[in-house]
Amino acid sequence: MSREAPPPATPSAPLPAASGWTTYLRTLTHAKVGWTVGIAVAVALLLNPIFAPPFPVVLGRTLFVAVVLLLAFTAAGNWRQTLLPRWLMQTAAVGLAAPLATLCVYLVYTGGDVFAIVRNPWIISGFFWISGSALFLGLVLALGALVRERDAQARSLQLQFELDRAQLEKQAVDARLALLTAQIEPHFLFNTLANVQALVETGSPRAAEVLKSLIAYLRAALPKLHESTATGGMPTLANEVTLVRAYLELMHLRMPDRLQYVVEVPAALQQRRFPSMSLLTLVENAVRHGIDPSEEGGRIEVGGQADADGAWRLWVADSGVGLSENSAPGTGLANLRARLASAFGPAARLELSEQAPHGVRAEIILPGQAAT
Repeated sequence: MSREAPPPATPSAPLPAASGWTTYLRTLTHAKVGWTVGIAVAVALLLNPIFAPPFPVVLGRTLFVAVVLLLAFTAAGNWRQTLLPRWLMQTAAVGLAAPLATLCVYLVYTGGDVFAIVRNPWIISGFFWISGSALFLGLVLALGALVRERDAQARSLQLQFELDRAQLEKQAVDARLALLTAQIEPHFLFNTLANVQALVETGSPRAAEVLKSLIAYLRAALPKLHESTATGGMPTLANEVTLVRAYLELMHLRMPDRLQYVVEVPAALQQRRFPSMSLLTLVENAVRHGIDPSEEGGRIEVGGQADADGAWRLWVADSGVGLSENSAPGTGLANLRARLASAFGPAARLELSEQAPHGVRAEIILPGQAAT
């Protein structure tokens, strides 16, 4: 007769109605049943030489005990109770099932006569061989299954922790981008409104035309500014180019004799994702700190290109007063650097350089992966 060897099992026993039975049956996988049958056959082969009954009888006894141990281990794991730890319930179930299942085998053999079992030393010996083998192998396999299950739960918790941390980091980045955008938005609006105010106060006949252009610009700009925050993603560079053109047209109306501009950004680049108001910040700085302070005014060039190594760049170059008179970067550029780092990683750069004979070139360099 023989022992058992329940394979790694899982959950618990007093099963509640339909859903409980469904859960219980799902835990009895083909792998577990296969391992149980395989171990029962191996034990029967080992015990057969010391048993008088033929091998099929020994195999039947070991199979019965092994299956009972598997069912007990699985049922104890599925039993929803809070008094004892689940692992203790499962090991206790295996410890009780081994002798009880073996006793059932011999009660069937003796026709239910307990005294026949007690009076026959060969039956007693067989009982101890089978129940002892079942108890030893059952507990070893049960503890092994519990250890593997504990490791799987630990890995699952670690993966969940990593997922939660990634989500929190993304939320933090999104919140930072929203804050930086909120800081840039009033900065830009107040500057442009101040320009309109200056025209009105000086009685310029172009004030009404400029104000009309400003209203049209704001109608286009404000919805796009908030679009990325609402959708959780970045708009395309094409949106930013549209805003830059509208802004430069507005500034050109304000000072038609002092500002010329050109915007040449390849169409392929305009399909890439790009943080709103970022290129516009550089254009605004070029107007405010480069063209405005210059008596002659100047020219602003906005361009972009993709490099051979996959990186890409955008620039705003002006022929204004140059770095000597506006060398201290303000909130706009500091926030822009932070936004680029949040959106594209630490490889994203914003570089300022002086142009000959005078002026400033502000260039954004983005890594290749940012182009996707």
